[in-house]
Amino acid sequence: MTMIPNLGNPARPCRFVGLQRAVLLASLIMAISPGAAWSGGAPARVGVVTARVADYRPSVSLTGDVEAQVQSDISFRVSGRIVERLVDIGDHITPDQILARVDGQEQRIALDTANATLASAQAQLQQSQAAYQRQKTLITSNATSQSSLDAAQENLSVAEASVAAATAQVEQAKEQLGYADLRAGVAGTVTARNVEAGQVVQVGQTVVSIAQDGPRDAVFDVYEALIDKPPGSPEIAIALVSDPGVKTTGHVREISPIVDARKGTIRVKIGLKETPPGMSLGTAVRGEASLAAQKRFVLPSSALFEWQGKPAVWTVAADTRAVQPRPVTLDRYTTHDVVLSAGLEDGETVVVRGGQLLRPGQIVETVEEQAR
Repeated sequence: MTMIPNLGNPARPCRFVGLQRAVLLASLIMAISPGAAWSGGAPARVGVVTARVADYRPSVSLTGDVEAQVQSDISFRVSGRIVERLVDIGDHITPDQILARVDGQEQRIALDTANATLASAQAQLQQSQAAYQRQKTLITSNATSQSSLDAAQENLSVAEASVAAATAQVEQAKEQLGYADLRAGVAGTVTARNVEAGQVVQVGQTVVSIAQDGPRDAVFDVYEALIDKPPGSPEIAIALVSDPGVKTTGHVREISPIVDARKGTIRVKIGLKETPPGMSLGTAVRGEASLAAQKRFVLPSSALFEWQGKPAVWTVAADTRAVQPRPVTLDRYTTHDVVLSAGLEDGETVVVRGGQLLRPGQIVETVEEQAR
């Protein structure tokens, strides 16, 4: 039976018009679906490149800061109450500069006691020397016995030993009194202070931390996965974050054996070959290194799409010019490219432009694109 359009009621289109629309919509869906097989038609025009395996050297760029290779925690050798703190964070110090003082009253009393002991020992020594000389004189005229002379000589030896011991005690007391003034013994920059005037400190308690003058390190927190990928060159490029024109080079000097549980990183220290004036302590620097060469395919990022939930590219058969999806293994992304580690053969043709509406088996017309 022939269907006649209902021209009297434009608000109710005929079933024939609705069927046409449905067929057109289904055709459009089939045309734009990348999973549908190609059923013929004019060849699509696409841009292609030839995939070539090459030595790819990925680079790693990390941000860290500049630190001294040698850092020292300075503490008092005697306990006491701090009466004066003479330096602050950021101050540059000399080896003999006094950093802080403790109340040395206890040490001064010990020195006075040692001096008194020495004076007593010296007086006893003088008496022993005089007694010994008398015995030596009397022995020549047989006015004394040999045993008396021997006893005087023994007393003299004991007195000399007492003087020597008392002298050592005085020197030790002077040294202890000198420890009431805190000196670093090295030149450097104060990076931390842990006490204030009036605080009581114990022996060995850190008072200030010093970054010693001399070689510098660029310190980075590196993800554990990168540690297993050694750089292609031992030389690491270092530049200031704020001024990339200030740069130098360095070599890996130390790799921490401990993984930071919170960050999941490992601390790596790069010993700087030279330290430019702008790379002061604490400044942010960027380190860049090229990893060892790897055999990879580098393609424009426009070549990559998703096929059945996996990354893939369109390849073009050399004889039929038909395209097929090819699952690939993605190694990494760069700014403009994708790096593939597997899935292609050297010399294959890959679609990099116009692949959005392609279907498996579709015949294409190729235009060679300029490789990057």
